[in-house]
Amino acid sequence: MDKESTRNTIVFFVCALALMAVYQLFVFGPMQKRQAAEQKAKAQYAAAQPAAAAPPGASVFADRAQALAASPRVPIDTPALKGSIALKGGRIDDLFMKGYLETTAKNSPPVELFRPEGAKNAYFADFGWAGTAPTSVALWTAPAGSTLSVGHPVTLTYDNGQGVVFTRTISVDDKFMFTVVNTAANKGSAALQLVPYASIQRQGMPQLTPINIIHEGGVGVLGVGNGPTIPFFSSASQTLHLAAFKDWKKNGDTTVASKGGWLGITDHYWLGAIIPDQNEQAKDAFVYTVDNGTDVFEALYQGQPRALAPGQTVSETTHVFAGAKKVSILQDYTKSLGAPNLDDAVDWGHLWFLTKLLFWLLEFFHRLIGNFGVAILLLTVTVKLILFPLANRSFASMSKMKKLQPEIEAIKQRFPDEPAKQQQETMALYQREKINPLAGCLPVLVQIPIWYALYKVLYVTLEMRHAPFFGWIHDLSAPDPTAWGNLFGLLPYNPAAIPILGTVLAIGVWPLCYGAVQWLTTQMSPQATTDPTQKMMMQLFPLVFTVMLAHSPSGILIYWTWSSSLTIVQQYFIMHRYGAENPIDDLIDRIRGRRAPAIVKS
Repeated sequence: MDKESTRNTIVFFVCALALMAVYQLFVFGPMQKRQAAEQKAKAQYAAAQPAAAAPPGASVFADRAQALAASPRVPIDTPALKGSIALKGGRIDDLFMKGYLETTAKNSPPVELFRPEGAKNAYFADFGWAGTAPTSVALWTAPAGSTLSVGHPVTLTYDNGQGVVFTRTISVDDKFMFTVVNTAANKGSAALQLVPYASIQRQGMPQLTPINIIHEGGVGVLGVGNGPTIPFFSSASQTLHLAAFKDWKKNGDTTVASKGGWLGITDHYWLGAIIPDQNEQAKDAFVYTVDNGTDVFEALYQGQPRALAPGQTVSETTHVFAGAKKVSILQDYTKSLGAPNLDDAVDWGHLWFLTKLLFWLLEFFHRLIGNFGVAILLLTVTVKLILFPLANRSFASMSKMKKLQPEIEAIKQRFPDEPAKQQQETMALYQREKINPLAGCLPVLVQIPIWYALYKVLYVTLEMRHAPFFGWIHDLSAPDPTAWGNLFGLLPYNPAAIPILGTVLAIGVWPLCYGAVQWLTTQMSPQATTDPTQKMMMQLFPLVFTVMLAHSPSGILIYWTWSSSLTIVQQYFIMHRYGAENPIDDLIDRIRGRRAPAIVKS
């Protein structure tokens, strides 16, 4: 290797180390800190510790237990949910999901959804009447000893002292849907006008998932009509509205006139949403305010004003979804309540028609097999079979080009200082051999949308969360927990805690498998250059990507590894058929003790 090549190699290694250091400093390091902070908070069931000395103008928050104690409460206990209703304000503001734990540990607490006002990052559902109506501090009454459970609704009452009696009947099903019936009876002598409302309110900027392809924030399907819901497609008369938290804060309020529909606030896996009467004209809004230095995000529904003459009674029925974004459950509520495309709370992305179809296939295999990891493998095989003709054309073209590499190199040696002549002779060679260089690229371009849609499915859907595979993989949505730096658990230390080098030392089994198949894929592809330094850089790219992607969810890595392995098998048989040189045949020859014949260059 000459001096220039040596220098280029050194520069490459320095840049690679710098990239790893930056990744450790700005991505992996902060991720570790966030995970440690979250685990501490989850173990304590706490939102945050009380502020000891807050700066002027800043809010001082109570811990969760203190915020709960600020109001008398009615317990909630269903097969899916536990928590309580605050009689101060009559809100649903304390909610945990029984079927979903914070971690895969047996003693892990359930996932918290709603949190009472007064605690940091409060999150709750509020509803009622605007006008001469109970305020957020009004104290409602409930029958002594009552508990909200399936088949046992709770009725709250409030007398405003001005001749109007309000009742609020709350019922709940065995999953995640509350039905709230607000009634106002005018027993006075003056006519009133009341406006029904319901909202999902979140106080404080939440901890966002560090993946840009996942929408978190305001979400709703709203519009001027109430058209039919078509499977796999959005309603023709209503539109999906999204307001990411950061954009929501930057752009302020958004108001939509709508008939029916729904709106709420979504996390990666969880949703709080308002589903009003689907036949009522309403004003829906994503509202942003600042309260004593705290960001307040509110998905707000306001119905039509109601005239309430003396002796009259008016009622408003609202449904509140509070729970996990399990697609089958959301689709069931779309059918039973008429809420259009409630499953659009899942971030299907711009290629939603492909993403939904692939998810349907994945769910089919999951129901058939019972293991989500195996379902990923079967779905990958299905996609490969569908794309088999396109991939065959691509690999056939690549194999022919790889077989011609010695002749292309000979052309470069004959015309070392004439790039235009090299290009002319190379194209003439392709014409003689009836090879279209683009034939290897176009099929790949067609496959990119499908790959992206499948990648999206695995990232956004709840079904992969805490789903086990085999062996040490107990959660397909979490990174591979093993690390080669401690000999996969044999040495008693955490290699990820080592600055800079921890990024490399904490790579697990599946990331290493992914890196190996990517390296083999690189070896089997035609080389775009004959320069030794550039070839070395191309061979090192799989190592760099392995380090960068090592802490992706293990389900994603399993998919990438399995998909690449199937590609290699298909590519090998095609290359073997066309007699193109490939590393697998070279390895077989070494095992058999044979040497591949030397290529004589002209």
